[in-house]
Amino acid sequence: MEPIGFHSILILLGVAVVLVALFRYLHLPQVLAYLCAGMLVGPYGMGWIPDLESTRTLAEFGLVFLMFTVGLEFSLPKLMAMKSVVFGLGGAQVLISCFVFGLAAWLLGVSARGAIVIGGMLAMSSTAIVMKLLTEQLEQNSRHGRHAMSVLLFQDLIVVPFLILIPALAGDAGQSVWTELGWALLKSVLVLVGIFLAGRWLLRPIFHEVASARLREYFMLAVLLLTLASAGITELAGLSLALGAFLAGMMMGETEYRHQVEGDILPFRDILLGLFFVTIGMMLDLSVVRQWWPWVLLSVAAIVVFKTLLVLGLGKLFAMETGVALRTGLVLSQVGEFAFALILQANHYHLFSARISQIVLAAIILSMMLAPLVVRHNGRLAKRLVPGYTHARANNLDVIRAEAGHALQHVIICGYGRSGQNLAWMLEQEGIPSLALDLDPVRVRDARDAGKPVVYGDVTSRDVLEAAGLARATALAISFYDVAAALKVLETTRLLRPDMPVIVRTMDDAALERLKAAGATEVVPESLEGSLMMGSHLLLLMGVPVSRIVRHVRDVRSDRYRMLRGFFHGEDIHENKEKLAYQERLHSVSLPPGAHAVGQPIAGLHLEAFGVSVSAVRRGGIRGPEPAPETKLAAGDVLVLFGAPEALEQAEKVLLEG
Repeated sequence: MEPIGFHSILILLGVAVVLVALFRYLHLPQVLAYLCAGMLVGPYGMGWIPDLESTRTLAEFGLVFLMFTVGLEFSLPKLMAMKSVVFGLGGAQVLISCFVFGLAAWLLGVSARGAIVIGGMLAMSSTAIVMKLLTEQLEQNSRHGRHAMSVLLFQDLIVVPFLILIPALAGDAGQSVWTELGWALLKSVLVLVGIFLAGRWLLRPIFHEVASARLREYFMLAVLLLTLASAGITELAGLSLALGAFLAGMMMGETEYRHQVEGDILPFRDILLGLFFVTIGMMLDLSVVRQWWPWVLLSVAAIVVFKTLLVLGLGKLFAMETGVALRTGLVLSQVGEFAFALILQANHYHLFSARISQIVLAAIILSMMLAPLVVRHNGRLAKRLVPGYTHARANNLDVIRAEAGHALQHVIICGYGRSGQNLAWMLEQEGIPSLALDLDPVRVRDARDAGKPVVYGDVTSRDVLEAAGLARATALAISFYDVAAALKVLETTRLLRPDMPVIVRTMDDAALERLKAAGATEVVPESLEGSLMMGSHLLLLMGVPVSRIVRHVRDVRSDRYRMLRGFFHGEDIHENKEKLAYQERLHSVSLPPGAHAVGQPIAGLHLEAFGVSVSAVRRGGIRGPEPAPETKLAAGDVLVLFGAPEALEQAEKVLLEG
């Protein structure tokens, strides 16, 4: 295997950095930047990097860590909670797409084995691109956004059977496909059972010893060893490396070290995935694309149009509104990154010709490049094509108006993180109404399930602030750190309500004067306030009278913290901050009919064994804080749990499944 030279690595990194920066400036997904980098520097582009076996090997490592991450994030309770959309809509979309695209490939002369793989590749959509664009457009929690994410979840899972299928299809041509499939299935079951048994008995004690060493690099090496060893076992069994990595991720996801693994493996995964997409770009022969460009364009058009119309039709069968179904179809109309994983495997086993591989690869890449345009304008297209369709933004504003409709002389809280929640609690204790706005859909959902006055909305939008009752509110609090967003909120507030008091939270005093000049009534620099509180406690312990301490604090605040602003910065050292994954938090769980906890008292669930407590139960719109241990739970109850993330996952599993 010819090694990659130093100059090749330097060229590759340089081009990748420039293109990622350019695509980020254009608000395009970085996956496309890596693909373009591969096309530019590869043997069919500028020819700066030859087609080396070592680059393809590194790309396979990227695929391994991609599938490890999919396995790590696999959640059976979450899957079952959305089973009707995931298995219904997602299953129908993948099955019909596989059949239609595979049949078309077979009719055009591709072998039956190759046509099956092509059908599976083209049925996939891009999780990376769709998630990024929907999040940027604040549509991840919209109706079409939730449906699209459910379908993508099923597509991520269906990759695993295809990874088993491809080596079987490449078996002995003298044997029937069904014999090969049966043998592959048997091997897969044996390997899966063996890995899971070994993982269940050995993984926890081994990683307990590794974690007890408190060496981050040691823990990281153990995770890498587990991933590659599992991948190696499946390859020895005649299956794919990616399948073993998926199983390793699933095993780690069942342990209490899942969140630690996610943080430690992220740098390796992102770098190797970037190289994976660069290698895919290097595979594209632009001369073949120029020669067969009519077929490439026809393929792209057929993929986008068919997948959009298919999801539109299936959405109507699942009782979706026409506009929502169309937007879901538009969002899912491209082909995704998992198609690259399958085409890499198919090329390895020579399931179709180089010409077919190039046409399909070009169609996949072009559909992904078209995706940002289609996804960004999915709302406009739906409004133009579906008469009477109400845009989701208008629906979201209606939700905010409905929540703020009865509020009078309330406080608007921008941001519902820890500070925002503390503000809301203090206002609630004094009987002062409030309405919080936040962009975290999970946080908003959990808080609303717990009966809190929180809605999803972008506070930098004038429409959102007006819908939240800015004209009737008595005060506004900005509880997040983003100075640019805070300045936008202040600009809107001072334009519409110049008399309203506005309090702004910042990390330090860097933007204090700018925020004051923009109209902030009070600016609270958190680091300086923390220093004041520490100093106050220290002076109190030293016997300084309370009246003098209060005077010191008052003097500092009245002088806009000027006395505390000068300090010696020293060397800028990045300290190891405690990870959010280990911080205790609130989480709400809704009990559907048939849940294990229905009909049982809280004490009988023994949630305290996981370090989880029930802080409130909401039933029939009424919230009961600190419920008694003998409280019997009923279907439809929403439990507000408190604990660490891993403990909350275990408690939710007990509540839903037992």
